[in-house]
Amino acid sequence: MAKDPLEPKRCAKLLSALAAPERLKIVRFLADGKHTVTEIVAMLRIQAVNVSHHLMVLKHAGLIRGTKRGRFVDYSLKPGVLEEAVQAGIPREALNLGCCKLELPTDGGPPSGPCE
Repeated sequence: MAKDPLEPKRCAKLLSALAAPERLKIVRFLADGKHTVTEIVAMLRIQAVNVSHHLMVLKHAGLIRGTKRGRFVDYSLKPGVLEEAVQAGIPREALNLGCCKLELPTDGGPPSGPCE
């Protein structure tokens, strides 16, 4: 049997990781560069324990990484999450998940449409 290019299990894992509004906001925030938990807490205005949970989900899905810097951890999007999309001519505000393209509006409004 031929391998399904959609990779349904991988795609479902990524979409599930992005299914919370807070996680979408974190990804959009990290698209501008690395940030600490403290900065993410201030941006989201929720408790640090909740931010840590959301970061763990995104990290487990392979969308972000943490780099230890002394007592702090800088979180950033994993290499390739945006770069591959940009190189393919997709706007920087979009994540290319392989199974679909997710647009991240910068004005805080709702996404312009469903995954394609």
